[in-house]
Amino acid sequence: MSCPFNYSADLNPAVLPLDWLLGTWQSDEPGEGSFPSIAPFRYTETLHFSHVGQPVVNFMFNAFHAESKKPLHRECGFIRLQPGTNRVAFIIAQNSGLVEIEEGELTGQQLTLQSTALARTSFAKQPHVQQISRHIQLRADGRLEQTVCMALEGQPLTQHLHITYRRTE
Repeated sequence: MSCPFNYSADLNPAVLPLDWLLGTWQSDEPGEGSFPSIAPFRYTETLHFSHVGQPVVNFMFNAFHAESKKPLHRECGFIRLQPGTNRVAFIIAQNSGLVEIEEGELTGQQLTLQSTALARTSFAKQPHVQQISRHIQLRADGRLEQTVCMALEGQPLTQHLHITYRRTE
């Protein structure tokens, strides 16, 4: 489901360094998910990065189970750059009830982020996420690659997800 929105605006100069992300990206083969407390799984994902002329990039991530095609996980939010620096922040809301802020650096066509704040609904599933790190890069072959690491209560920061995408729009 998407919201109809027919507004065309020039990209705000504040987010010009992120123009390489804009568009729709689809996993070209299933990604791999794992964590010590869950069975390994495969998933597909669509990423959509857009703008409306403001000094932010909007995003939506939609993941599906690779075999059953059932929806798994959704994230949406905004990406901001600190003016005059390479400091970047993701502001993310997840369908699991987790809200997070990840901050880090933009180096060329690569983002390296670490959670700085986490909040959750009072009835969020346990064990609770304690930390998230994310690495997104545009590879030389034109594919986008994302690796997400996660720490839970009692579990150290461990790779959780790895996937690559191709631009479709």
